[in-house]
Amino acid sequence: MDRPLDPRRTAMQLLENMFEVEMRFLQSGSESLYMLANASHAEVVVHEPQSLPYAGDWNGLNGIGALFRKMREIWSDVTVEGLQAAQNDDMVFMSCTLSLTSRANGATIKQLFAEVLRFKDDRLIEGTPFYHDTSEILAILR
Repeated sequence: MDRPLDPRRTAMQLLENMFEVEMRFLQSGSESLYMLANASHAEVVVHEPQSLPYAGDWNGLNGIGALFRKMREIWSDVTVEGLQAAQNDDMVFMSCTLSLTSRANGATIKQLFAEVLRFKDDRLIEGTPFYHDTSEILAILR
């Protein structure tokens, strides 16, 4: 049976841990899935939009490790600013400004970003991101 979300872990605490682990993985060049396990459940799935170069459903720690390696190839820098969140039981709804810098040409975009996240045992088990303008993202990659 699933353990209920620890009431002491607020949405912001869950997100800050998740983003800290993800950004450290992206920036370090690490291949260690152990690092990702600090914030993601072993059965995690992330649903990326079909229009992006890293489209599809990324399953398990191996899957999100592959997703982040693909993102690392495309983006030289990823930052999150103005993080806001709301929580309902195991669901967290977040928004922020996402800054992405293309590794290929150094171009940077900033745009609104939102994500619906579900947590189990204080770790991400499902994430569905919503980018404000995927065509703008694709344009800077050309």
